[in-house]
Amino acid sequence: MGTSSYRGQGGRYGEGVSGTGSSKDVVIVGGGHNGLVAAAYLARAGLSVQVLERLDHTGGAAVSAPTFAGHPTRLSRYSYLVSVMPEQLMADLGLDITLVSRPTASYTPTLRDHKPGGLHVERVERDATRRSFLELTGSESEYDAWREFYADVAELAHVVAPTLLEPLPTDRELAARVDPGIWRDLVTTPLGVAIERRFVDDTVRGVVATDALIGTFASMHDDSLIQNRCFLYHLIGNGTGEWRVPVGGMGAVTDALARAAVTAGAEIVTGAGVREIRADTSGSGAEVTYDGVDGTRTIAAGRVLANVAPWVLKHLLGEPVDDSTKPEGSQLKINVLLDRLPHLRSGVDPAVAFSGTLHLGEDYSQVEAAYADAAAGRVPSTMPGEVYCHSLTDPSILGDVPAGMHTLTYFGLHTPAALFEADPEGAKALAVERAIASLDQHLVEPLASCVARDAAGNPCIEAKIPQDIERDLAMPGGHIFHGDLEWPWAPHRSRLDTPAQQWGVATHLDSVLLCGSGARRGGAVSGLGGHNAAQAVLASR
Repeated sequence: MGTSSYRGQGGRYGEGVSGTGSSKDVVIVGGGHNGLVAAAYLARAGLSVQVLERLDHTGGAAVSAPTFAGHPTRLSRYSYLVSVMPEQLMADLGLDITLVSRPTASYTPTLRDHKPGGLHVERVERDATRRSFLELTGSESEYDAWREFYADVAELAHVVAPTLLEPLPTDRELAARVDPGIWRDLVTTPLGVAIERRFVDDTVRGVVATDALIGTFASMHDDSLIQNRCFLYHLIGNGTGEWRVPVGGMGAVTDALARAAVTAGAEIVTGAGVREIRADTSGSGAEVTYDGVDGTRTIAAGRVLANVAPWVLKHLLGEPVDDSTKPEGSQLKINVLLDRLPHLRSGVDPAVAFSGTLHLGEDYSQVEAAYADAAAGRVPSTMPGEVYCHSLTDPSILGDVPAGMHTLTYFGLHTPAALFEADPEGAKALAVERAIASLDQHLVEPLASCVARDAAGNPCIEAKIPQDIERDLAMPGGHIFHGDLEWPWAPHRSRLDTPAQQWGVATHLDSVLLCGSGARRGGAVSGLGGHNAAQAVLASR
């Protein structure tokens, strides 16, 4: 992907566009949530800040929009839940955001000996959760193992979460504060080893494992430990790991961030496709050239914060880029609008089953088989994925619609971009078909009978593969984390001499910092990349 992907026709938001020859203390490339977080912090500290966004709106992947013609419902089309964003960050910026807990943590429909059943985990676990484990597994031991495992996860989360808004600790510093067995199971050994040792039941193993595979293509025994890193990020948010629904959709989060940035004095320019960043190797500053509504312009900056993937940043800096190092995303996102919720064969109330995370095809053996299929270049025969009904928690996103209508979001695992290269539309259609089939086998009626129709009479179903994410959002390879996640701490031999290094946002250029998901503590809708880049700038003054 060349830098032309970042060019666009311009519009204005806030105070407008500065002309050629103007300068700012900080220019931020990319108006996604991290860029807005950085802009708000820096402008509140009195710095002059300009955000350049190539699209006609801010928010990046965290946006809400009407998706189906004839229906006012606003879907979170890409990102869809909030967990890792620290409450302290939201308080610092005075964000008017309401995050609501889902009443169900998860429900996993099962078919054993052709008998429908399910594993129900309450958000606050009580007797119903214990009974569900007992009915599924036939003993108390698996639930006891579950509680012990997540108590260990919580111990690590309580140590790591408070450090996310601080300069990077080292792995040795954190390891000294955690039980060695927990550190081994979650940090230094492939996660599959711990899961297979601690749990017996195939479904329970799979429910645990899936948090390690969101947007991450890996076996549970991958020696790179990228599955462990993904798992950690999904379980440490605010020390609890709870994923909550933002009232108004994900766009409410980024709209609040944009207001905070503009109120503090930052300028936001949309339709500004950055074509080049020229940095002074002495570290004294940089220039950013972009295509806007009034033509090509250049702005000077003391610091440039790159809220783009590191792979894209190399393009913008004019550096050689090895295509073999391009990130590769791995997810299938399906957005659906329903006339009514379908009923499950297990008899569980649909409002209970769909209000949390509904696991499909995610028995441990199924997840590993799907990885093997995809690694061999095949769309998995059994698609592992998860379903969410956000409108059960936040009906406001529906708008004025007939009673009973609901949204449904499916997030599929083990669908790397390579699966769709040869025949994107054909492979997408097959993946969607298999994803829906994984749900249909647990339903009294097929999902198709519940799907609403748009103004043209077409089913209200929208699917996004990695290639769509790259096209829509300029995320290379459609990788939702901008690349493989890093541990949210520094290896003990790391150089931590400069503020940028200490905050995990350094590049090889002193005047250019990472501020997006590609920063060391990036990934998910967290704001950490933006917060930490802003702190590095302020510490350098």
